[in-house]
Amino acid sequence: MNNSSLHNSIAAGTSNNSLYNFYNKVFWEFSDTRTRDWFLLSSPIPGIGILAAYLYFVLSWGPRLMAHRKPFVLKNALIVYNFLQVVLSTWLFYEGLDGAWLRYYSWKCEPVDFSNTPQALRIARGVYVYFLAKLTELLDTVFFVLRKKNTQISFLHMYHHTVMPMASWGAAKYYPGGHGTFIGVINSFVHIIMYTYYMLTAIGPQFQKYLWWKKYITTLQMGQFCLAFLHSCQLLFYDCEYPKWSLIFILPNAIFFYFLFYEFYNKAYTSDASAKKKKNDDDDVDFNLTNDKSSHGSISNGEFAYNCTNYEKTYKQENSTSDEKEVIKNPIS
Repeated sequence: MNNSSLHNSIAAGTSNNSLYNFYNKVFWEFSDTRTRDWFLLSSPIPGIGILAAYLYFVLSWGPRLMAHRKPFVLKNALIVYNFLQVVLSTWLFYEGLDGAWLRYYSWKCEPVDFSNTPQALRIARGVYVYFLAKLTELLDTVFFVLRKKNTQISFLHMYHHTVMPMASWGAAKYYPGGHGTFIGVINSFVHIIMYTYYMLTAIGPQFQKYLWWKKYITTLQMGQFCLAFLHSCQLLFYDCEYPKWSLIFILPNAIFFYFLFYEFYNKAYTSDASAKKKKNDDDDVDFNLTNDKSSHGSISNGEFAYNCTNYEKTYKQENSTSDEKEVIKNPIS
């Protein structure tokens, strides 16, 4: 029995239940008929369950599990993980440009095409994959726990990684396309640069001399929020049937994350901060918002829903002894 048949069967037996009717209307009737049967989209329960398990592991079970264990050395796993994130982000960026913004979409205001045309379904699929990508990014925090980098698991990092999956879930279930996809496109571009950087730093310290462009990732992040804010503001002046209420979520978050990154940039790259950073070169730092993982900061970040995640990992190992240690500089999220 598919999701639709199961749903109709339940509805028939509970038609007089006002609570169920409300649930049915919100999570079924209002949703996009094309995507509501897709894996993890039929109900918010699976997504909430994944996030609940994630929070339990990160905040409770994980730290207890690692309390009397040495940190895991995950160099190879992180290299593969970052590489796959680069590939995924590249695909999302290409799909967003080729399937929408460079060929079909209006830059002023674009409604969601709810038809079953190949082009409309292509965009819906891209939004859905973006949602799945946000779920994979939960591994960012899992790796922190396994490497015993608990100080990097800040409130802002957790805020980003718990809010973005369900925000993306909502986009895939109700509005998989249109004006809001612009945020996902620019965020995917930022992730290409960001995860490439993390992959190179994860390979080893021999790449550090080529990674002078680290601070420009933060600048790119701030530019992302500015573009998202300005592009979304057009909904205030143009009516193309894309929901204006989405601005209630988008605009405050864009402002919020912009100033967090701005504060981080000032702390990390002003002359005084640079001197302090050089003096404490081996300190672990993190700015996890995003995504997102920020580079060399004390504020943890997120990557506003369709966006931003930034961190830096630099590995240094002492010979091949049993006491081998991994020194990781973890910065932008």
